[in-house]
Amino acid sequence: QVQLVESGGGLVQAGGSLRLSCLASGGTFRDYVMGWFRQAPGKEREFVAAITWNGSGEKYADSVKARFTISRDNAKNTVALQMDNLKPDDTAVYYCAGGSRWYPADRSNYNYWGQGTQVTVSS
Repeated sequence: QVQLVESGGGLVQAGGSLRLSCLASGGTFRDYVMGWFRQAPGKEREFVAAITWNGSGEKYADSVKARFTISRDNAKNTVALQMDNLKPDDTAVYYCAGGSRWYPADRSNYNYWGQGTQVTVSS
């Protein structure tokens, strides 16, 4: 059974930074496209970023381009999301997800999900 565990969330001031990390276990990490999604109260879960199997390509939601960077370390079975210049609208629970194909923004592409980590950005 594949398990994904996120960490690194917290409370930051607007303009600050956080680095989220997701540790995978129970599968072959390199076989999965990895993505980050987020869900704010009262809103649907939305795509944030995704990275290909070997890290050769990435895709970002327009709302986070130039501010967030996704990366993966296949030797450590981790995927990270570096979040810079955070805004209050970034406040959400952030979820790590593993998928099978390169349909990065398609939630149905992802079969495995972490428990989520809370990111709160204050004014």
